[in-house]
Amino acid sequence: MRRRVGGTNRNESALTRSVNAVFEFVRVAEFEILFLLFFVIAFLIFKDLTSKPEYNQIFVKKPGGDSFWPYG
Repeated sequence: MRRRVGGTNRNESALTRSVNAVFEFVRVAEFEILFLLFFVIAFLIFKDLTSKPEYNQIFVKKPGGDSFWPYG
């Protein structure tokens, strides 16, 4: 009776070996995946917030009258 330590077993199907390889990759790269996912979610939230017209008015209009800046 042979024990499998870390190698691939040829008795397994190609689908099983590929699924195991994907799970091994996720296990190794878990931190990087979560790090990238955090930035993608933060980008989507920020993009959604800045697409609202009332939020963009903060950048366009100034509440005071004339100011130092020639635009506003």
